Amino acid sequence: MLPEAFQQRMRLMMGEEYEDFLKTFGEERYHALRLNPLKKDQEGHTVLEKYRDGNMTGFAHLTEVPWACGGYYYKGEDQPGKHPFHDAGLYYIQEPSAMVPVTLLEACLGERVLDLCAAPGGKSTQIGAAMQGKGILICNEINAARAKILSENVERMGICNACVTNETPERLAEFFPGYFHRILVDAPCSGEGMFRKNEAVCQEWSPENVELCAGRQDGILDCAARMLCPGGRLVYSTCTFAPEENEGSIGRFLQRHGDFEILPVDEEKLGFGAGRYPVRFNITDNISGLEHTLRIWPHRVKGEGHFAAVLRKTGSLPEDLIKGGGQVQIRHSAAGGAVKGIAEKEAEGLEEFCRENIRLPADFRSGGLFSGIGQAVGMGEAVKGIRFGGHIYLVPGEMPSLKGLKVLRPCLHLGEIRKNRFEPSHALALVLPPEYGAHIWNLKAEDALTAAYLKGQTFPAQGEKGWYLVCIEGFTMGWGKLAGGIMKNHYPRGLRRRDFMNFIS
Repeated sequence: MLPEAFQQRMRLMMGEEYEDFLKTFGEERYHALRLNPLKKDQEGHTVLEKYRDGNMTGFAHLTEVPWACGGYYYKGEDQPGKHPFHDAGLYYIQEPSAMVPVTLLEACLGERVLDLCAAPGGKSTQIGAAMQGKGILICNEINAARAKILSENVERMGICNACVTNETPERLAEFFPGYFHRILVDAPCSGEGMFRKNEAVCQEWSPENVELCAGRQDGILDCAARMLCPGGRLVYSTCTFAPEENEGSIGRFLQRHGDFEILPVDEEKLGFGAGRYPVRFNITDNISGLEHTLRIWPHRVKGEGHFAAVLRKTGSLPEDLIKGGGQVQIRHSAAGGAVKGIAEKEAEGLEEFCRENIRLPADFRSGGLFSGIGQAVGMGEAVKGIRFGGHIYLVPGEMPSLKGLKVLRPCLHLGEIRKNRFEPSHALALVLPPEYGAHIWNLKAEDALTAAYLKGQTFPAQGEKGWYLVCIEGFTMGWGKLAGGIMKNHYPRGLRRRDFMNFIS
């Protein structure tokens, strides 16, 4: 049951389209996933290349989402969350309209990008896929529990250049004035566009909450403005229909920040056709340019309700920023107070593990071990290793120190030092292409051993003793360690599964 106040407002907004809009709440919503272009199989084919025709094992035929690279609609009965491909990071389940903001962000390789309200991680991983491991991606979430989920999704999708923080926008703005080339603000909102997806959101709705969200959005946008460099791009998005939170938030922002302008959204290029609101809202009539923002209506598009606006900060990108220079004033000290140098014995343990279990081409080692691993996972040569507690991480060479910030994941977790012995992380397995594994154990999606592995069970195996990259259909899924004819399971306890698709015996 839709709230009466919501219906009254939408009736005024929609006019003659209201009945068509209302019918969508009784219809089945659209389901979609986004294939992960960072994952490669043993032959070097990416997930996009291998399944571009939509024929993926265990799924009904996938059909493309026109506005997102790798986006595909799937049938509701497919249940991709229970498929082992999900655990291997081959795709991210994402509402189709929610893929639009990152497409509009146009993140590029080598840039500094911020996803300010990032949980659960759909948009962060979409940005990470576009950046291909090159550049710096900060993914922030103010809620600690949601930040943990964000970190897990970043790991699952093999995003190697993403640092996950758990901070307030205000705190980040103190650390990163004028630092980022691009910022995404997928703002907390009243969630009206998700009513048919989540009944709880509908039940919790009220006009007072709409006003509360609008005020919160003003503060978040102000912080984002401080962190964007001249010439930078800011994309603001919500999943609500409320004008106060959409055109209203952008209109108020422009009144406070005269150094920003609205960039037009090309709806035809996105594949929408006419998707904007059918009438002008009084709340925004005095603001020029708001007609160039985007509204996604569920009765016009195969997706839920969303709003997006693209803003540009006046000025030109400084040459030193384009080249990754250092004029931006940020704090340079140890990240979180916990980063230390890597001791010689610890480095030896990592070196020994890599020598025995990772086949890096000789030219990858020319810049040192960390540069070699960085090139293997797509980060390039400009990387460095850091010790964060008892764990070793690989970070972009220009990653600033983050002392004082709550950091959950300082980019790629390589593994942990235990009594001068290196044990690889699950994240390293997910990000390594199979071709760099000295030992590979490949499983089929329908294989009973796949279910056993993801449940944390050992299984009989014959081969050379050592660490194995366990793969599914040629894509890495985790680690196993073979000894005495038994593949010991190193799939993380917290990720082990019991629910699988029916075709897995």
